[in-house]
Amino acid sequence: MANVYVLVDGFNFYHALDTNPTYHCYKWLSLIKLSKCFILGNDHLEGVEYFTTLATWDPAKVARHRLFIKANETEGVKVIYGQFKRKQRKCPECLKLIRTFEEKQTDVNIALRLFELAVQDRYDKAIIISGDTDLIPAVKVVQKTFPAKKVGVLLPIGRASEDLKQQTDFHHKMKLQHLISSRFEDRIVLADGSTLDCPTSWK
Repeated sequence: MANVYVLVDGFNFYHALDTNPTYHCYKWLSLIKLSKCFILGNDHLEGVEYFTTLATWDPAKVARHRLFIKANETEGVKVIYGQFKRKQRKCPECLKLIRTFEEKQTDVNIALRLFELAVQDRYDKAIIISGDTDLIPAVKVVQKTFPAKKVGVLLPIGRASEDLKQQTDFHHKMKLQHLISSRFEDRIVLADGSTLDCPTSWK
């Protein structure tokens, strides 16, 4: 039996769902259930951690995001926050400088946590849910330092990354059936009797 730890790159996964309207209803997703779809044989799911950042300039988006976070926290998911940084970029059409936001810290947070959990011997296998090749150096360091531990990748649905697949010890393919079986009910009843309702735009 192997202990398995899952690290979720929140925005990488979210954007995979957001780019295809077919998948919008699966933003209301249990990360625990999704992770268990890829736990093989007698392996044990040791933990799931979700790395994300709140888009504080958009109150409606933040409200939906906080609902999603609370729903997953009730199942035991640990949440690690990064931040957005203001930046300017040139509009490709009008060539004017426009203000935008860039997500920061998530890659570094995932990399550090992957190594920290290995040092603590919290997993025999780690699964990273992401298609971000910036995580490859962290994977290589863990493989070199802890050769007995295996690091794999679960690419978000609709995403491809041959580089990540080639550098990890194993890889899984996310399919629609995994999202269907992992979606929360539209209304979640908590232990204290309170409820969490799926945002209308995700139904």
